[in-house]
Amino acid sequence: MTELFPGIRRRKRPEVLAPAGNLNTLKTAFDFGADAVYFGGKQFGMRSAPKNFSMEDIEEAVAYAHERGGRVFVTANILPSSDEVKAMNEYMGQLGDIGVDALIVTDIGVLMAAREVAPNTEIHVSTQAGVTNYQAANALAALGASRVVLARELSLQDIRELRAHTNPDLEIEAFVHGSMCMAFSGRCLISQHTTGRDANHGDCAQSCRYKYHVVEERRPGEFIPVEITDQGTFLFNSNDMNTIAHIDDILDAGVTSLKIEGRAKSAYYVAAMTNAYKTAVGEYLVQRGFEDEQGNQLATFHDQVHLPEDPRPATPVTFSPWLLEEPNKVTHRTYSTGFYYPESPASEDVSRGGYINTWVLGGLVTGYDPQTRRLELHSKNKLAPGKEMEILFPGEPPIKMEVPSEGLQDAQGRPVEEINHPARTYSMPCEREIPVGAMIRVRANLYHGG
Repeated sequence: MTELFPGIRRRKRPEVLAPAGNLNTLKTAFDFGADAVYFGGKQFGMRSAPKNFSMEDIEEAVAYAHERGGRVFVTANILPSSDEVKAMNEYMGQLGDIGVDALIVTDIGVLMAAREVAPNTEIHVSTQAGVTNYQAANALAALGASRVVLARELSLQDIRELRAHTNPDLEIEAFVHGSMCMAFSGRCLISQHTTGRDANHGDCAQSCRYKYHVVEERRPGEFIPVEITDQGTFLFNSNDMNTIAHIDDILDAGVTSLKIEGRAKSAYYVAAMTNAYKTAVGEYLVQRGFEDEQGNQLATFHDQVHLPEDPRPATPVTFSPWLLEEPNKVTHRTYSTGFYYPESPASEDVSRGGYINTWVLGGLVTGYDPQTRRLELHSKNKLAPGKEMEILFPGEPPIKMEVPSEGLQDAQGRPVEEINHPARTYSMPCEREIPVGAMIRVRANLYHGG
């Protein structure tokens, strides 16, 4: 099968692990450099909002990934009730037969069953299990886990301590980007209490992010707003995580897989964040001396365990400025660096809800004619002449340009003043040859409040 973007290199360690809510997003993640992708099937996963994957989708996902040297991990990380055990075990057995590379589990009974019904499939312990120390990590490894996904509340020092006291073969996965939950490792009952939707079965309503009022007992029905601004107050509106500038610290601490949150996010979000973290990992490996500029290995990544008081080199890696800007070009809430740095822990944005969204996907490149120097695209949003736009594809800084003021055409080659209809074919002049599958984004200057 022809590669959409040839030349992408896959690595097991350090690994960039991308999310997917459907098959199209999974393919996009691999096309933009993901080493592995995680997703949920129609059953037993912790995200019910995305469409998720049918068994036929999973078979296609495995084939697509393996043809490209990538891997797929499927979530089976709910906390099952007794009447779900039999079906869940059968489901994991089917996933093992299909050839998924790993099952992500939380429940210890599910872990033990996975060893029996899918003996050739890796077992990764979910962040829902709340692994915070090396004793827990070692115990789970003894039960058959090949990887632990750390609780999001750990600091870098905590991770160094855990890494120093675990077998180097045990992989350590940690979240580096995306939404965060106000509850410890996402184990929350607020949604079920307020809406009847069980967060521990993947159906969280995000009740914590709602706008709330107070009712005084002697004045029933009279709602008193709790306000910091005229938009209200968002008491549990957790920051999103963004660590693109700090992955040298995270990798130096012993993390082997960098996990991007966002199974309910768009293909554009997944493409941009996968590309950014993948490129940043490449810059880290070169500057730390693990690879040369051509990507040839010079030393084995984490070939020895460093004690907590003796972490890897303190000299920071210098990341390209465009990488540091990429997280601001996808939909996000106010950012923090999570709990990695105790002096600046994650908090909440109490003054506003909703998302910050200053760039939107304008279209997908579907062809390029080098003779006429014209780019063909499938439109997603309006592209008006003179509007600032960027073309995004793997491993390079985005190409910055303006939407041309002349030369825009529809699918029949007729001139148009602007691209203003979604899901149609258009073309525009472009001097540089652009690969099929590249994404065109346009500055939107929008803020969607909640």
